[in-house]
Amino acid sequence: MYNAYVEKMFNENAKPYRGVALMLKQQEELRMDKTKCIPKNWGVVKLGEICEITMGQSPPSESYNMEGKGMPFLQGKQEFGSNHPVNVKYTTKPLKIAFENSILISVRAPVGDVNIADKTYCIGRGLASLRAKKGIIALFLYYLMAFQKSDVEAIGEGSTFQAITKSQIFNFKVLVPPVSEQRKIAEILETIDNAIEKTDAIIEKYKRIKQGLMQDLLTKGIDENWQIRNEKTHKFKDSLLGRIPEEWKVVKLKDVADIRLSNVDKKTDLKGKIIQLCNYLEVYQNDYIIKGMNFMHASATNNEIKKFKISKGDVIITKDSEEYNDIAKPAYVRDEIENLICGYHLALIKPLNNINGLFLSKVLSFRNVNIYFQQRANGITRFGLTKETITGAIIPLPLIPEQERIATILFQIDEVIEKEQAYKEKLERIKKGLMEDLLTGKVRVNHLLIEEEGKDDN
Repeated sequence: MYNAYVEKMFNENAKPYRGVALMLKQQEELRMDKTKCIPKNWGVVKLGEICEITMGQSPPSESYNMEGKGMPFLQGKQEFGSNHPVNVKYTTKPLKIAFENSILISVRAPVGDVNIADKTYCIGRGLASLRAKKGIIALFLYYLMAFQKSDVEAIGEGSTFQAITKSQIFNFKVLVPPVSEQRKIAEILETIDNAIEKTDAIIEKYKRIKQGLMQDLLTKGIDENWQIRNEKTHKFKDSLLGRIPEEWKVVKLKDVADIRLSNVDKKTDLKGKIIQLCNYLEVYQNDYIIKGMNFMHASATNNEIKKFKISKGDVIITKDSEEYNDIAKPAYVRDEIENLICGYHLALIKPLNNINGLFLSKVLSFRNVNIYFQQRANGITRFGLTKETITGAIIPLPLIPEQERIATILFQIDEVIEKEQAYKEKLERIKKGLMEDLLTGKVRVNHLLIEEEGKDDN
């Protein structure tokens, strides 16, 4: 503890003790600063003082069912949604109960995730229930625990997996404002959560529209009048891919593209040239490869650069994966990116003159075509595609003008989805900032409460 004796040593510049004295002084000042940061009328309390804690206990397995008999049962974090859980099981012999509006917190592998119980649940040993006591707004408690997830994770213990005990939860300290401020803080954060939820719904709606369009455009096509074909007004024929427009062909991928399996690894060799490397995750996580992506730097030989240089209009697919259904995920190269090389576990597909690259990327992502790769991926712990498998894939081939019409429509809906996803990410950043400000008291809501009181008086 910093005291007068240490102060004396510090002021007298006693060299043997100066480092220790300075450290103690800084620690004391830090503690004082933290105290000053706590707003007036806010308190630091143990979690167990403001809520009833119920640790989950799994009921007998023979009592489980999925027919809706008994009480909804939650085993752990795997049933959590964005805010509320989604149960798939029920139990006729519930042991531990989480009541409606209580906060569900994961207490085993992983630790600290939270949801709100939208009804009464039986909870298994992977969860605990926090039921707010008088003077605590349940929704405020939810946001508070979501904000302090990393702090809860930090107290987790265990060698094979993390877990927290009832005692640790009880003694976990939180910062609590008066009820009026709790309510206003919860209201503000709920408003932005609602906006995120609505944006999510819009994104899902457009994704469903896209799937429907792909089914129509890649099996029926679109004529020169921008009308989707049908067998009542247009001629169709049988093919290896089912019924397709009479104008279309069915070809192998090798007939329309040059396929190159990359062997350029994540390495830097002084003998090689420094390049930007497009890796597996850039392709797996994105529909488009564009400028500004965070490509890693590596090295490649002149031959590797010549063979695996990525150009605008190319298509790249995942060649290897730990899951068979992640095989052949395509990404279209939308921009010309300087010195970008295709990395290991990927196949670089360079379209020939008879196919549009964007159209090809959409065809390869279409389930009717993509399932070909999944069924032929070989491996046990890791799945992969041979060059012969890739080149032998069968795809539909309209004439170039129709390919461009199809690609244009699907690209436009991708742009809409991308815009909504960017907006959602912006909302999530705003929410994160608001939680940091409001739940620590850095920004107060008192003026909002005063304004509301003034309106009520009028």
